Amino acid sequence: MSQLIVLGLQWGDEGKGKIVDLLCPAFDVVARYQGGHNAGHTVRFGDRHFALHLIPSGILHEQTRCVLGNGMVINPEAFFSELDDLEASGVEVEGRLFISERAHVLLPLYAAVDQARERQLGEQAIGTTSRGIGPAYENRASRAGIRMCDLRSDDLEARLRPLHARLANELRSAEAEVPSLESLAADCREWAARLEPYVADTGALLQAWMAEGKGALFEGAQGALLDLDHGTYPFVTSSNSTAGGACTGTGIPPTAIDGVMGVLKAYTSRVGGGPFVTELEDETGEFLRRRGNEFGTTTGRPRRCGWLDLVASRYACRLNGVASIALTKLDVLDELAEIPVCVGYRIDDQVTCEMPARSEDLERAEPVYEVLPGWQEETAGALEFDDLPERARRYVQYVEERLDAAVHIISTGPRREETCLRRDGWLDGILGEGLSRVATAIRG
Repeated sequence: MSQLIVLGLQWGDEGKGKIVDLLCPAFDVVARYQGGHNAGHTVRFGDRHFALHLIPSGILHEQTRCVLGNGMVINPEAFFSELDDLEASGVEVEGRLFISERAHVLLPLYAAVDQARERQLGEQAIGTTSRGIGPAYENRASRAGIRMCDLRSDDLEARLRPLHARLANELRSAEAEVPSLESLAADCREWAARLEPYVADTGALLQAWMAEGKGALFEGAQGALLDLDHGTYPFVTSSNSTAGGACTGTGIPPTAIDGVMGVLKAYTSRVGGGPFVTELEDETGEFLRRRGNEFGTTTGRPRRCGWLDLVASRYACRLNGVASIALTKLDVLDELAEIPVCVGYRIDDQVTCEMPARSEDLERAEPVYEVLPGWQEETAGALEFDDLPERARRYVQYVEERLDAAVHIISTGPRREETCLRRDGWLDGILGEGLSRVATAIRG
């Protein structure tokens, strides 16, 4: 069985949840490798609708094991809430859900610090979800964090004391409320008892499963352009959302990975601050937002919308070694007579097709567009590529040529059944016998 990474090629919200859900029948395991409950996946099939933030969407498939990897920062209360919602919906998780003992615990202090910092930054705020993700990764990097394996430690309070003292000072200076050390320690003890059935050495489990011939799908949160090292810094997340994070965030070697699939929205959206070269602050942008239901799964915030940016997408493909693309929300473009696509940036008096490192350069950049004809026909319900309108097929082929990667999945709606699957040798090699199960899932 193959090991596949699935990640977003933009700033998140590309529709990864649906794509992972579609591919699950071909894999035995789904492992999430970074981020926290700042990410959100929405999965729809039939008349059922699930919004997931921590637990991989693979949990909706009764044969699939799910792993929350060591690269994640996990808020126990958010995890329990999600777990309760799944069980209330009749989803059985016992024996299928595992949390890395090396994953860091996202403490309530971190969210309080995150919110205080965003308030203080005012107009210069990063636009975080204010859920404590950044402070959690800061303390992880400074070796002051609390991991899942530490929650039952005899010296837990001693570990918490210096961390609490430092963050409490910051909160007091921001005139924010400070929870007591005693209440924090009591929460940790309570969490430990409920988390115990799920916490395991997931790196060892993953390697053992792969040695048995099982296939794993490694799922990234957010998108490649929010990667801490390679994204639009400083308007990025606090972890590595690119393909390399799959190995460091789960404990499997790079040699185990067989391929990378990137998820690309047929236009572009972004939540929070930061440069966005193709952003549309007009009626067309509002049309994309409304028709695409562009409101955050996690925050509910309206997303900024714009045309497809192939400069940024090509950079993301190259960075991650993407050979396969899942193109989502093609149907959102159905009514448009013309569809501009960004193929270059004009910065001052120079045109470049490369992604600048400096956010200040991106802020000044003007998009260079090629305009493609729209199809003005409905694409929803197409199960075969040839069922799409001719101009919609040309749009897909244009994206393939520009990004030098095959579009294997085309999503024309939020439900599993609204998907077109294109087979070739690469996809057959990655999915193997599981390809027929994926096709069956699409057809209901």
